Amino acid sequence: MPIENIPEIYLNDQNQNPDLFVYDFKMTHDVVKSKVNLGMNMFSFLQVGKKQVHFAGTSVAVNKDQSLLLKKGNWLWTELLETEEIYYCKLFFFSQKKLREFLEKHTDQKKETKKESPYFVIRNDAYISSYLNSLSTISEAPAVFMENLLAVKFEELMLYLLQKYGNGFKIYLQSLIITETSSFKKILESKIHSNLKLGEIAFLCNMSLSTFKRHFIEEYQTSPGKWFQDQRLQKAKETLEEGNLKPAEIYLDFGYNNLSNFSIAFKNKFGINPSEISN
Repeated sequence: MPIENIPEIYLNDQNQNPDLFVYDFKMTHDVVKSKVNLGMNMFSFLQVGKKQVHFAGTSVAVNKDQSLLLKKGNWLWTELLETEEIYYCKLFFFSQKKLREFLEKHTDQKKETKKESPYFVIRNDAYISSYLNSLSTISEAPAVFMENLLAVKFEELMLYLLQKYGNGFKIYLQSLIITETSSFKKILESKIHSNLKLGEIAFLCNMSLSTFKRHFIEEYQTSPGKWFQDQRLQKAKETLEEGNLKPAEIYLDFGYNNLSNFSIAFKNKFGINPSEISN
């Protein structure tokens, strides 16, 4: 079973990293247990059909009377037709950056935690129906306005759900930040001094490489390549300052294939050759 990297497979430009993205998913046949790497948190507004999502240790099933807010991660999901000949679901993806901005603007800073859940069930009502119609309408707007329009629509939706579900919804949103950040950073910081490639670290985080890079930039405001290089060079400098080892004895430990490349990178960062420290 191949892995579907979502929303990447829906983007026209694979180099895009949108903070907000809407996609109309339609199909005319049943799909049982797709293997999905969900790279962004996502609203799944089911319009026609049935959907079941399988998580580690639990699952949830919804029909057109319910929608889901799904946490990013690796999931299995099943999509089924009903009496109609088409399955239709409107998907609204949002980045951690947009989530943080909303929480900082509209909630207090006191963080409450409860048992982690990978999903939140939303009962469809008249507002949700009207809201989805408005999303369809703005999809026809010029691309130059789309980013700002989606930002307004995202805030509108979140405020409505916060008002409807109250503290329970706020706690769930906070859990998306707390649990995701903790596990992601824990893996990264344990691999700082390894010589693993970015693709290998992304795999350990259960992410595609493109998702990993986008997520990393959201967390650290710099590229993963530069961050890892800076962290490793800083540690290499500290190791050399201890005076027990020479550059030729440590460069492999910090991800460099030869001493020359290590020396060049070291001098570019610190302004001196590594041999000048160890002497």
